[in-house]
Amino acid sequence: MVNELLAFDTLIRLGVFLSVFTAIALWELFAPRRTQAAPRIRRWPSNLGLVAINVALIRVLFPTTAIGMALMIERQGSGLFHGLAAPAWLAVPLAFVLLDLAVYFQHVLFHSVPALWRLHRMHHADVEFDVTNGLRFHPLEIILSMGLRLAVIAALGAPPVAVFAFELVLNAAAMFNHGNVALPGRIDSRLRWILVTPDMHRVHHSSLPEETQSNFGFNLPWWDHCFGTYRAQPRDGHQAMQLGLSILREPAWSRLDRMLVQPWATDDGRTDA
Repeated sequence: MVNELLAFDTLIRLGVFLSVFTAIALWELFAPRRTQAAPRIRRWPSNLGLVAINVALIRVLFPTTAIGMALMIERQGSGLFHGLAAPAWLAVPLAFVLLDLAVYFQHVLFHSVPALWRLHRMHHADVEFDVTNGLRFHPLEIILSMGLRLAVIAALGAPPVAVFAFELVLNAAAMFNHGNVALPGRIDSRLRWILVTPDMHRVHHSSLPEETQSNFGFNLPWWDHCFGTYRAQPRDGHQAMQLGLSILREPAWSRLDRMLVQPWATDDGRTDA
């Protein structure tokens, strides 16, 4: 039964990923928010190549998925929600919200700890902002993130249905809020009270440090408001703002092999690896 659920989880996640990715990519094509200077042919093969590497590493290094961990904890009856005997109507939505809060704090941590920032900055080094940027993470960051997420799921005793929903929504939201897509201002201003929008998250990808240190949310926008990290708009406006970092901007750094060694790159573009 567990294996069937895990197979079902994999198929559903793959289907949602392909559907959302295709929808956002087409939206970007027909209604882009910004004109991109760096062509897709230069960036997309490397960004999507990282997805293949990261999926393969997770399969090899982790004996279970997030939903698998939730199912195991449920059988054991361990974790916070099982210890409190919390009813499903409370445990499911609360687990979803707490998992999102954990992702917010993890994101802040990766910006605050120098060694972690060296990994995470590869995500920020992209000089453009589109759906593939939401998938561009260094393999070492993906491994650490997965380990942290499994630990949080185990500590909470998060219900499998909550973990299943959270994983689907988080992956879809990451592609949506990194999309180079145009939303009417009135819709964006209302939507960003319940969901991180592309305009909201684009501020986080500014090359200005004070803007990079804002809007850490990936899914729910509430945490940025609660912890004082919310910034409504970029200083220079969405059309004129510079994306990426002040370093690692040369086209060569968009190659997959150079992206993988970026954590060891110095500010002048040399690598210590």
